[in-house]
Amino acid sequence: METRRTLLVDAFADEPLSGNVAGVVPDAAGLSDDRMGRIAAEIGASETAFLFDAADADDRLRYFTPSTEVDLCGHATIATYGALFAEGAIDAGERTLRTNVGDLDITVDDDGTVWMRQNPPTVDVIDLDSEGESDLDADRLGDALGIDPAALRDVGADLPVAVASTGLPWLVVPVNFLERLGEAEPDMAAIEAISEAHDAAGVYAFTFDAIGAESTLHGRAFAPALGIPEDPVTGMASGAVGAYLREVGAFDGDFPDELRFEQGHFVDRPGHVRVRIDGDAVRVGGRTVVSMDGDLRVPADDDDDEIIEA
Repeated sequence: METRRTLLVDAFADEPLSGNVAGVVPDAAGLSDDRMGRIAAEIGASETAFLFDAADADDRLRYFTPSTEVDLCGHATIATYGALFAEGAIDAGERTLRTNVGDLDITVDDDGTVWMRQNPPTVDVIDLDSEGESDLDADRLGDALGIDPAALRDVGADLPVAVASTGLPWLVVPVNFLERLGEAEPDMAAIEAISEAHDAAGVYAFTFDAIGAESTLHGRAFAPALGIPEDPVTGMASGAVGAYLREVGAFDGDFPDELRFEQGHFVDRPGHVRVRIDGDAVRVGGRTVVSMDGDLRVPADDDDDEIIEA
């Protein structure tokens, strides 16, 4: 029976046990899909990244939840490169990452901040007053989130609801005040139904009424359709929301060179994501902390338990 080095890495975090935890297997050579799935289930993080060599790229990553493979995961990508840089396995600079959805540009700064370039953004605004096919209004959305619908209508004239994506679509919902956002008690079945109706991974609700003076906004991400009731700090959603803010003209004057999104405080995993947008180039960045480094015993494929058939 072999062992595989396995890490738990907190992404978008400045200290352990904050931000969004990901599993990382820094040498996944020779692992079958079945064994990767079983390792991810054993680790129990929302996603575990498995690192391979790549013929025409610097690295290859595959991502597994405890139940299935997913094509891309922002925080697990940031976690992997932050951990590799921290132990001296890679230098600061640019790298090309191969994923199931194509090649992505990764940049590691000298201070260990990892930047991930996401796909060109798309933003589709939803008219909540429409009687069209969306069948979505402030009352239904507020009830699903457990937020007074008035908190959505209060900002709806200037900041519409929209589906935004930089590779993974999110339903973006503005809320007037942090107090209202903090009171949210989502109906997960309703959130899942709304997400599926709009082909979104989940709902990202945000307010400009942030906790930190340096923060652009405070966000909460609910993705029950992915098996994640509330995601602590969400890299893919942050890029999409940054693109949304530019598309709807959320700022007077020039668009900021960098945005800072805080998230995770209501699930005791505070962290923040940095977002930069230049044309179609959307980049999200953050720091990482390795919270656990050990070896996991992994049975060979032919050591699997026998399946008893009736």
